[in-house]
Amino acid sequence: MFNYTADISVLSHNIIKDNIKNFDIAIDATLGNGKDTDFLSKYFKTVYSFEIQHMAIENYKNKEIQNVHLIEESHELIDNIIKDSVDCIMYNLGYLPGGDKNITTNCKSTLISIKKGLELLKSQGIMAISMYSGHEEGKKEKEEILKYASSLDKLLYGSMLHETLNRNNAPSLLIIEKK
Repeated sequence: MFNYTADISVLSHNIIKDNIKNFDIAIDATLGNGKDTDFLSKYFKTVYSFEIQHMAIENYKNKEIQNVHLIEESHELIDNIIKDSVDCIMYNLGYLPGGDKNITTNCKSTLISIKKGLELLKSQGIMAISMYSGHEEGKKEKEEILKYASSLDKLLYGSMLHETLNRNNAPSLLIIEKK
């Protein structure tokens, strides 16, 4: 078993834990089964988690974690709901593990959310985007997100891609850090 390259979720968690300066407010833009929300709730005072699938919201409610606020809306509405600046935003794109694989994140709404999220991100904040290109929408999403991240002003943002090179359609992790 590999340590560093085994799981991009663990990698994203370690990057956040080791590089965030303030642990006030975080957003999980894609709740899913709640793995990232669980992680964020241990470190941040307040966590907002977005999810469009009612079943995922209901399943997570059972955990009754006090500092987590569940939002049953698309993450593209991030700026309509979150009015405070945030320290961290996480995306785990694709489909809900164990759920309907026909319901995936959408390139258009994800790009809108990322752009709005970067506006909400505090100085020295981090956005972590886990991308899965093993399905058509995922390929399109990754291509457009990387194109956008490559165009960010290098004086305001640092963007770094983590990819496994010797696996087909392996997940990749994009980190965007705000100056």
